[in-house]
Amino acid sequence: MDLTINIKQGLGEIRFTMPVEEVVARMGNADEVENIDNAADESTTVLRYKDHGITLFFEGENPTLACIDLANEDSTLFGENIFDMTERQIVELMVGHNYTEQDADEEDWGERRVSFPEGNIDFYFDDGDLMSIILGQ
Repeated sequence: MDLTINIKQGLGEIRFTMPVEEVVARMGNADEVENIDNAADESTTVLRYKDHGITLFFEGENPTLACIDLANEDSTLFGENIFDMTERQIVELMVGHNYTEQDADEEDWGERRVSFPEGNIDFYFDDGDLMSIILGQ
């Protein structure tokens, strides 16, 4: 499986705006499927691929991929194995690729979030270790 993070585009061959059926055709059936009803009659379909450390979120009337939660240690960003990097190295990598706007905060559950709004990407750290990455379109 291609675990290359493509900022604002997707992960490997999985692209934002793909419908559920197309993603399942490429990745196979998910370990878990959850449907969440939101306000204003909107719903979210969540596919969890536990063995791959990937959770996919589909939104809209005809659900398409909108968000990826990634916790796979083999993931790469700009050719680098991102889970082997420190927070400082990740910030330097992002800034080196012209993602200079950043925000950091401590989450209520204890993880540190470092966000790059220009790239719709958030990095979550626990005790200095990268735990997960949230990608958006």
